[in-house]
Amino acid sequence: MFLYRVKQFYSALTAKIDENDKAFLKTYLNYNELQLFYKLAVYEQKHSINVAVYAKKLQETRDIKSDIIVKAALLHDIGKIEKKLNVIEKSILVLLNKFTKGRIRYIRNSKCIDTYYNHPEKGYSILKKYNVDERVLYLVRNHHNKNIIDNKELNILIESDNNN
Repeated sequence: MFLYRVKQFYSALTAKIDENDKAFLKTYLNYNELQLFYKLAVYEQKHSINVAVYAKKLQETRDIKSDIIVKAALLHDIGKIEKKLNVIEKSILVLLNKFTKGRIRYIRNSKCIDTYYNHPEKGYSILKKYNVDERVLYLVRNHHNKNIIDNKELNILIESDNNN
């Protein structure tokens, strides 16, 4: 797990969006969704693109034909636009979460902590204002919900997020 986190930290520090990424985004997101997407920190954008590419491959191997999963993967962390965290701040939160065994979530007066833990619900609320498809909204809202086990699209999104 330690090496995974080091790799994740390095990837965040060196994240860049290239022309191929931009073309991929334009394939799946409309103008308004793109405008929202570009409000994410660059490392969050790259993470979301990586999650979407991974999800696309998974759905193809599982013979699921749906652009909904890819769109949801691109937008799954959009709630993080409410409070952008730089790479160091996010790393500190990840470490504090680990050391406190998740108890840090009960600190109520921190916008950083609130956004870190509640970005799925925040993303749902933001995207609902843009009339995003209900299935995308469901996937975004539940991408950290480990209690739903019988939804193939959600399982692909969760697996893709966990591997990126």
